[in-house]
Amino acid sequence: MIQSEAENLEKLVNAPSAEVVQFENALRPKDLKAYVGQDLIRNNLSISIKAARKRKEPLDHILLHGSPGLGKTTLAHVIANEAGANLKITSGPALEKQGDVASIISNLQENDVLFIDEIHRLKPVVEEVLYTAMEDFGIDIVIGKGPSARNMRINLPKFTLIGATTKLSLISSPLRARFGNVFKLQFYSVEEIKEIILRSATILNTNIDEEVATLLAKSCRQTPRIANRLLKRVRDFADINNNSVINKTILIQTLKSLGVDDLGLDETDREILGVIVDKFRGGPVGLNTLAAAVSEEENTIEDIYEPFLIQLGFLERTPRGRIATKRAYEHLNVEFFS
Repeated sequence: MIQSEAENLEKLVNAPSAEVVQFENALRPKDLKAYVGQDLIRNNLSISIKAARKRKEPLDHILLHGSPGLGKTTLAHVIANEAGANLKITSGPALEKQGDVASIISNLQENDVLFIDEIHRLKPVVEEVLYTAMEDFGIDIVIGKGPSARNMRINLPKFTLIGATTKLSLISSPLRARFGNVFKLQFYSVEEIKEIILRSATILNTNIDEEVATLLAKSCRQTPRIANRLLKRVRDFADINNNSVINKTILIQTLKSLGVDDLGLDETDREILGVIVDKFRGGPVGLNTLAAAVSEEENTIEDIYEPFLIQLGFLERTPRGRIATKRAYEHLNVEFFS
């Protein structure tokens, strides 16, 4: 029975291999000072963490939301490090029943940090358990059935819950209201992405010219995860060509091979714009029609591709559907029809 419970807990708490952890942690900043960008969030977190440590209390629960790849998981690691607390990681889909939540939280130590990724995918029955756990640091369970059933409260250690989501609107109001801090991560500037690239290049023992780093930063969709991914691919091309320094030629060759242009648009981005321009004369076109035309799922287009295209001013969402802007026509070298 003990072994079974231990195995169940291990499945609920994310425990990647040592090699994966070592590689991911190498590029991941350890404190707020090394964390690039999100200045407003960092300043607020710095004050909250210092105040909590001074009072020797756990941090208020924190909800992080924003597009994929902007650093929500990384920020959770940074918060735990700054607070001097242990970090336990799980995800919304992994928590299937009330006992899963009770199992994880009851194994936390005082002031530990529990990080739940994709928290918007929690089942309602699981979410209800979190209400009392977050607010009163206790869980109410029912023992027995029928007339003899009785309610029992399990006291929990004081902990901090950090939730991460790409879809804030899918989180119920009662759960959202129990977070003391709600932060939205913004897209990064070119200069911030460049700083991340230079830092990651140093950690990876890769030499890259600052001018080339700037060009690479412009192709990273304003997203740190993509910046690190592209840097590793450029490093691969440099190693294959026996180049000790990543130069402009290597960068252009890599981006061309990956189908990424100078603004960071990939083949799917250009296909979405091209379909709207060519097949639907610039729009408006409905999301389901667009998804069928490019053979992608509606959620994928809406969550992954559209935010960046809208950010660039290439796409507009209207009540009637998606419309390609004049800037999209110019980028595709197509004559604009107003």
